[in-house]
Amino acid sequence: MTMRVLGIDPGLLHTGWAVVESCGQSRKYIASGVILPKPKLEMSVRLVTIFQELDEICKTFEPDECSIEIIFVNKNPKTTLILGQARAAAIVAVANNNIPVFEYEPNVIKKALTGAGHADKTAVDKMVRMLLPMAKPKSPDEADAIAIALAHTNMARFVNL
Repeated sequence: MTMRVLGIDPGLLHTGWAVVESCGQSRKYIASGVILPKPKLEMSVRLVTIFQELDEICKTFEPDECSIEIIFVNKNPKTTLILGQARAAAIVAVANNNIPVFEYEPNVIKKALTGAGHADKTAVDKMVRMLLPMAKPKSPDEADAIAIALAHTNMARFVNL
């Protein structure tokens, strides 16, 4: 059974997204990109931008499921709160399209891809390029979104047994 997954790496300045298809052991890159709200706009307008663009991505690519990274607590609580708001805008956009959302911690994503929960970005990037050679991410946020989608395809096989 083919499953289409939307992976999201949330951020107020850069929200990475990726769509990957999975069928058994096979993975196929569909599309990816980065949502870039204008930094000079008010917070509410930037959040609406994230919501609207992800809503359009959901309508265009019709994913079956979505995976999103759980934020970690930064040293600066204000940064954590702002990131949480961007994450919420993303989750609401996806849920508004009746797509189930699965949330993963960064170390779980790394482990699902590389086998090591504390893998560095280079190891994750190498695995993404190995599994999806057609994916050519132009930014770390886009690469992370691809990794998040891939990790879900790996874990979903075990959840749905």
